[in-house]
Amino acid sequence: MMITLRPATDADLMAVGGLHQRSRVAAYSAFLPARALADPTPEAMGAYWVERWTWERDEHRMTVAERGGRLVGFSYLGPDDEGDPATALLNAIHLEPAERGRGTGRALILDALDAMRARGASRAVLWVLRDNAHARRFYEHGGWAPTGTERDEHIGATVVPQLRYARRL
Repeated sequence: MMITLRPATDADLMAVGGLHQRSRVAAYSAFLPARALADPTPEAMGAYWVERWTWERDEHRMTVAERGGRLVGFSYLGPDDEGDPATALLNAIHLEPAERGRGTGRALILDALDAMRARGASRAVLWVLRDNAHARRFYEHGGWAPTGTERDEHIGATVVPQLRYARRL
């Protein structure tokens, strides 16, 4: 079955939240403690996306990936978090764990890069967890490179170092 990409709708957001939580647990459990990944619940993550989308829908773009009519991934992009109008930020890309290695992530990221170009951006950036070696390899294979900028974020009560990556569009 082929992947179909389409713009997200309000009706997708609770399912996006559940997928986001499953993706985080699968991707981060090798380097984060279980207690950090226990919250939020899939329902709370869905509520987070409903709230976030309410405020960001005019400046952001969410794309969902479906396989056989089932939601299997999503991407979320918007303006640069540092205010550069020529730069677009890939806020998130998440897959159902079984979708890893099936081309879904590649389809979502190529779609996101095209959307960034269409918005007039000449540079794309993202934040990736420093210890997420799989994601870092994925991005680097796609032409992304670390910028040298780091920040700390929280996942649960755990402080998690992130690296900023960038690429030209």
